[in-house]
Amino acid sequence: MARYADDLSLAHVLADTADSISMARFRALDLHVTSKPDLTPVSDADTAVERALRATLGRTRPRDGVLGEEYGVTEAAAGPGNRQWVIDPIDGTKNYIRGVPIWATLIALMEGDQPVVGLVSAPALGRRWWAALGHGAYAGRHTAAASPIKVSGVSRMADASFCYSDLGGWEENGRLGAMLNIIRSTWRNRAYGDFYGYMLLAEGAVDAMVEPELSLWDVAALIPIVTEAGGTFTDLSGQAGPGGGSAVATNGKLHDDLLERLSSPGIGPI
Repeated sequence: MARYADDLSLAHVLADTADSISMARFRALDLHVTSKPDLTPVSDADTAVERALRATLGRTRPRDGVLGEEYGVTEAAAGPGNRQWVIDPIDGTKNYIRGVPIWATLIALMEGDQPVVGLVSAPALGRRWWAALGHGAYAGRHTAAASPIKVSGVSRMADASFCYSDLGGWEENGRLGAMLNIIRSTWRNRAYGDFYGYMLLAEGAVDAMVEPELSLWDVAALIPIVTEAGGTFTDLSGQAGPGGGSAVATNGKLHDDLLERLSSPGIGPI
């Protein structure tokens, strides 16, 4: 992993910092929560994590840009370049503020339009996932206790464990009927949501994960982990990469079938 070894090591350092801040505020009685213009919640932990990670990147990677959910784009101090760190300080803020332990910090490094390093740290679950382009995907509590991960070999939707975020977004997207048909046709379905469904996919615990609407910080860290674990990650049109604003992630064997089903009109609610 020589090419990205230093970057991946830095991502772990950033995650350690994020974990210490977010865990200290998790379930805190004085946690401060406000609403952003899009009416999504943001806590003082979200902003504190992002500020801390930006400060570290500013010192250690002055030639790299930064994009974060809470504070937008910061150009590299050394001038525009090809590399950009993408941060979601707390993915799953609604879980975080309600005391549900399924939330994580997402850290990615992009070269141009391609995510080349991805790390997801879920300290309340005691688990972390990471990958670098061309060097496989791993999971564990930390690098000294890591195991390689890979997607499942399930090849039929009838045998698949299907994961999604929620049905409201699919209804707004005009694909609720298609989603209900998929749910009816699969062996098992669960709405784990956020980062977690993708990490279960990368570990082979589920076989597909879909979301109709995403921002770059939601998805950049997930793509290297899923693809390095052997999976396929596209948008709803089948285009690879993080720029499509949606996600269809599978073990690869189910991908074409799932894309086709998501494009069909479906028969609607029961």
